[in-house]
Amino acid sequence: MPLKLVERESHLGALNELLRSAGNGRGRVALLSGAVASGKTELLEAFTEQAIDDGAILLDATASRAERALPFGILRKICDHASVAPEVRTEALRLMGEAATETGQQDRMRPMPYVAWALLQLAREHTIVIAIDDVHCSDENSLQFLLYLTRRIRQSRILIVLTEATRLRQEQVVFHAELLRQPHCSRIHVGMLSAQGTATVIAGQFVPALAARLAPEFHAISGGNPLLLRALLEDCLAGADRNEPFQRVVPADKYAQAVRDCLHRGEPDMLTVARGVAVLGDAGSTALLGQVLGVQAEEAEQGVQDLMRCAVLDDGFFRDPAARTAVLEVTEPQTLARLHQRAAALLHRDGASALDVARHLLSGRQDVDDTMIPVLQEAAEYALIDDDIEVALHCLELAHRTCQDRETRAAIKARLVSLVWRLNPAAAEAHLPQLTAELAGRLPGRDLAASVSYLGWSGRLDQASDMVHSLSAASGEPATRDTTALEAARRWLTMISPSLEDVFPESALTRAPAAEGPGGSGDDAHTLAASAISAALTGGLGDSAVADAQRLLQRHRISDTSLQPLVFALLALVYADRTDLALAWCERLLGECAGRRAPGWQALLSAVRGDIALRQGDLPGAAHHARAALSLISLQSWGIGIALPLSTLIQAEIGMGRPDEAMALLEQPVPDALFGTLLGLQYLRARGRCHLATGRYHAAVEDFLTCGRLMQEWGVDAPELVPWRIDAAEAWLALGEPERARGLAERQPRRGAEPGRTRGAQLLVLARTMEIKRRLQLLKESVEILENSDDRLQLAAALGELGNGYRSIGEFNRARLLVRKAWHVAKACGAEPLCQLLMPGDADTEAATGREGDLPREAEALTEAESRVAVLAAHGHTNREIATKLYVTVSTVEQHLTRIYRKLNVKRRRDLPSKLSDSSLAGIA
Repeated sequence: MPLKLVERESHLGALNELLRSAGNGRGRVALLSGAVASGKTELLEAFTEQAIDDGAILLDATASRAERALPFGILRKICDHASVAPEVRTEALRLMGEAATETGQQDRMRPMPYVAWALLQLAREHTIVIAIDDVHCSDENSLQFLLYLTRRIRQSRILIVLTEATRLRQEQVVFHAELLRQPHCSRIHVGMLSAQGTATVIAGQFVPALAARLAPEFHAISGGNPLLLRALLEDCLAGADRNEPFQRVVPADKYAQAVRDCLHRGEPDMLTVARGVAVLGDAGSTALLGQVLGVQAEEAEQGVQDLMRCAVLDDGFFRDPAARTAVLEVTEPQTLARLHQRAAALLHRDGASALDVARHLLSGRQDVDDTMIPVLQEAAEYALIDDDIEVALHCLELAHRTCQDRETRAAIKARLVSLVWRLNPAAAEAHLPQLTAELAGRLPGRDLAASVSYLGWSGRLDQASDMVHSLSAASGEPATRDTTALEAARRWLTMISPSLEDVFPESALTRAPAAEGPGGSGDDAHTLAASAISAALTGGLGDSAVADAQRLLQRHRISDTSLQPLVFALLALVYADRTDLALAWCERLLGECAGRRAPGWQALLSAVRGDIALRQGDLPGAAHHARAALSLISLQSWGIGIALPLSTLIQAEIGMGRPDEAMALLEQPVPDALFGTLLGLQYLRARGRCHLATGRYHAAVEDFLTCGRLMQEWGVDAPELVPWRIDAAEAWLALGEPERARGLAERQPRRGAEPGRTRGAQLLVLARTMEIKRRLQLLKESVEILENSDDRLQLAAALGELGNGYRSIGEFNRARLLVRKAWHVAKACGAEPLCQLLMPGDADTEAATGREGDLPREAEALTEAESRVAVLAAHGHTNREIATKLYVTVSTVEQHLTRIYRKLNVKRRRDLPSKLSDSSLAGIA
């Protein structure tokens, strides 16, 4: 694609002026100098075409580096033109052939007078233009002839036009200097196009608005180099021809080839230096560049200057990544590997960052020596800070492939598995067999528990226990003498699967606290998590569980090795009935994951967030978080962890009245190993709840009783984990067996000094088995307890039962008040079946109109702060939830409620008028 280079018009005008002068018998010489691909040849061709049209005789030739050793190469090409008489050509060639065999300077000049005389004679009749392109590539004899002729054309009709590069060889420097000494010689510098010149070129190819927007991009990438600019235009126009959206300048194949053409047109070391710059990323230190290339710093500096003159580089950098790629693509792999290896060694010697060194080691695609193993490990950790997991993985893979030390190799493999697990737990399974083999007596203690946790996650509990057993039995190996690491691994395994307690005498559920102090396990994340779970599932140790869990959450930031312990610390808070703390910590950890490439982390934390929402009675929220967790990683990636999001989602779907969706979730395959784990108990419970909701009562009883049998066998009979007696009692009630239901519910153990949500649920079930008077007493107690818990769904059920109880004894106003309050709480929980059960028919209209009458006049006496608290309390929020929403302390909420009860003349929370939630104050909630 020829370009109309407007900036070259002035050069053409100067050459035409010289041609007119020559035509008048005053010979001239023009030296066009410029960088490679600056447009000298195109300018020369444009001028010579005009000269021919004006009647001049053109004698042109192009010099070549390949013909530099051929004596009189350029002179032979001049004499070969048809305008030269045959007899002159024959004689000139004969003289040149004889001179080529001579060694003396005088003998080699023998053809010059004759050829010069012949050309001067020809110029008597015609204006002659002698055009030599790339004269800097000419042989020495031809250069001497051009000087000889130049000195003799001042009174002739000859114009000599030469093009040369800006970088000259020694003999060319002499030629250049001698040439410019001649008074009739003019030098014309051909530079790159300016930004305005580039814009002018672009204006002819696009509509004005688009051309004005794209011109700066074209100039920035091409640097005004006509060859590169032409290629960019061809790439962009080709894309436009394919009807692709044209928003920005994107270099493609034509541009890449033009870059390579620039490099090949220059001196050979231009390509060499370009390779070095491509390998290093920049040419900031020519000394380092020279060492990498194995050349002198001066030579490297010269090459960099050449590359900047021809606009391939800008301030030592490639103008566009496509240019760097174009250079690397044509470099032999062996050469590229050698350069990267040398660059890595030199940078490491000079104290460069581990990540910079590692990038060259990775690009070298070769094994490295042992001294570089720590560099690769360090680089992996720095890459993770930038969330560049691929680089970290490549570093560890190269280190593992190269490392010969077995202990170091095992540690690297463990770290590698942790990174793969972050992205895709299913992919990590491919590494587990090799990891297990390398673990045997070789893994440093700090990696043992984490590696065991990955085996456990994948369901390989037997392999994990066998491995820990073998390490415990081994003697004489340094790694196996780390008793802290072994204890952490043992405690973690028996926490995940309490059935292994018989395999490991030291159970994760032992009551002994984690050892403190140097060498102790008190700060080990896995040990702390196991201790927190142990305390949470042991009666009377709830405060200890909260302390251990918070200690872990405060001391350990989220990472590949700490994630699972942190998740179980959250579960320990949940099992200790501190969902408020679990929620705050879970949201904080999810915030730390935001924006990071850690789908495995986000999935597991989202699953815990869903479990918390479920236990708080937020059914839509529970379903949302559970679905989000399942969407983040594949189902194959979940391992035994699938129990957490599945059990949450199943129970949420049942609570929201979607039994078909819940049954479909039960068809999802789960690992067999799941049913030997703590999380498997939650799945069994969810399956039982689904059976109960869909009328499969005997299947429900079987699931609940299976939970109970396993929990008693494992010594973890904690209702906060799974309230199997309450669930089974509900199933027996559905089967018409109130005595069996009462017997189970009464055997529910009471834990902790203060009654919690489990006690409230127990009383609710017991009440259903009692006569009306006793039922009301139990229901009142249940409501009192649940009002101070976080489980709003159970509160709604208890309020509804209490309202129905009052209806059965004829206290219809109180019953209506309680049922409507229960409806509002159930509605906020998303429990549509419960809403329909409480108020069948047009429940929304009835609840909204509030038929119990207008708000009491006393409500007008509430202050704004008291009104806010009253509205939230009427909605069924607990004191702790109200404090969180209003950013006050729980004590402040309690004080407000005391005043509210007095002003509204009520005794307790459930007596608050339900119309408070529909009043003008409702927006506060």
